[in-house]
Amino acid sequence: MNNLTEILERNALEWGDDVALVEIDTPDNGKHRTWKEADLVESVPDRAYRKELTWKEFDEKANRFANFLLSRGYKKGDKVAILLMNCLEWLPIYFGVLKAGCMAVPLNFRYTADEIKYCLDLADAEALVFGPEFIGRVEQIADQMPKVKARLYVGEDCPVFAESYYSLVKLCIATSPAIPMFPEDEAAIYFSSGTTGFPKAIVLQHRCLIHSCKVEQAHHGQKKEDTFLCIPPLYHTGAKMHWFGSFLVGGKSVLLKGVKPEWIIRAVSEERCTIVWLLVPWAQDILDAIDRGDVKLSDYKLDQWRLMHIGAQPVPPSLIKRWKKVFPHHDYDTNYGLSESTGPGAVHLGVENIEHVGAIGIAGYGWETKIVGSDGVTPVKPGEVGELALKGPGVMKEYYKNPQATAEIKKEPGWLLTGDMAEEKDGFIYLVDRAKDVIITGGENLYPVQIEDFIRANAAVKDVAVIGLPDARLGEIAAAIVSVKEGMSLTEQQLNDFCLGLPRYKRPRKIIFADVPRNPTGKIEKPKLRKMYGATGLVAKQNEIDG
Repeated sequence: MNNLTEILERNALEWGDDVALVEIDTPDNGKHRTWKEADLVESVPDRAYRKELTWKEFDEKANRFANFLLSRGYKKGDKVAILLMNCLEWLPIYFGVLKAGCMAVPLNFRYTADEIKYCLDLADAEALVFGPEFIGRVEQIADQMPKVKARLYVGEDCPVFAESYYSLVKLCIATSPAIPMFPEDEAAIYFSSGTTGFPKAIVLQHRCLIHSCKVEQAHHGQKKEDTFLCIPPLYHTGAKMHWFGSFLVGGKSVLLKGVKPEWIIRAVSEERCTIVWLLVPWAQDILDAIDRGDVKLSDYKLDQWRLMHIGAQPVPPSLIKRWKKVFPHHDYDTNYGLSESTGPGAVHLGVENIEHVGAIGIAGYGWETKIVGSDGVTPVKPGEVGELALKGPGVMKEYYKNPQATAEIKKEPGWLLTGDMAEEKDGFIYLVDRAKDVIITGGENLYPVQIEDFIRANAAVKDVAVIGLPDARLGEIAAAIVSVKEGMSLTEQQLNDFCLGLPRYKRPRKIIFADVPRNPTGKIEKPKLRKMYGATGLVAKQNEIDG
């Protein structure tokens, strides 16, 4: 098959009446928070519900949106941004964009209004699809995005500055527009971490997306009878590309809005889920809830659950040992990748290699790996630490409109530099540290520059540097080293109160008042800070943390 839409159309033809997607929302005990207070990927629903969609309905919704885009004059290669929380509409809209020959541009739901505008501008997006959670942020920039010719609102009570998605697509035909697409055609733009404050735009081709389906299915052996529980956000390559394995075989998937242990276990039980992808904090929270007696496994039907796998951050071996004591019959896998490699699976442990937990594993299906020296090309000697490089059909085409950054990460034809320092032992790859400044907390990327710029706005702050420190639950946390202006005072509480202006996940978890070292050119000496505060070899230390 040349593209994902052909798989969807096959599923609709062969299993049209079978359930493709289920959306479950769970009450949060009446506790409402703003989007700035969202932690990891949890939602804050105030009522419980369950919705489902068949493969035929999925395909028809995608066709209607594709035909709407075509009716408005959108053409092959045009970019359509998606700013939605996980919901039943998310994937049909994504596939509708692809069916029209356009490029899908998923946006992180935690983006501020300025970040949304930045990404829309960078990607040259000509349409924006957004949900009710984003009305305020989109309204702030509604008059500042002249390239965006359509603002489509998915929800009730459409704001005046947008058009109703539901009203428009229901008038469109539900047959496929049959736009020809080929493996080398550009399919999507995803945004990744960078050290300059804002993310880069990653161009993925249809070949990348097709290969990720094959990778996931090859690694985890999904069958039509499997049910996949998806909790992480669909804007991220990790969640979507793990779902691709189930998509490829026409299996059911469940979108759970909420991360509390009871909700996860209940969803596995009631929906008879067989495969669950977790982040490290969620796995730890589940085990802790079981240990406390908050979750009693005897209350649930879990015998069908066959696979638990983890990605997005280093996995402490002690966590998996603990997990296997509670769930001895589960297969386990860890998956490594980055958005530039179409998400997870470029390297994976493999369910048969659980005795090597702590390693990220071996080259994934269709992938090659090597560990290179400072030139980014030449392999290091066996046992030496170097930068991990990847080669395979999932390697991105380029950073959009950024040839310099593309050249820095693709120094050799076909190969991608990951920015992660690694070593090989006994045929398995182990991460040691990261070459980039990005902080990965609970699977979410933080850009230190963004946090530093915010804190510098405090009148009492002379200088600030943000680094990652090891953390037992989140893998690492953002720590701010703050230098205070002479003659002024600033307490930890005062700075924490000041940082309430940041989304919760960006707020430093630790404040250290100290001088910020800079080199003669004025650059913050972050390697020195990491050494001072015990963050050198960070990834290796995360692997040693007790789960």
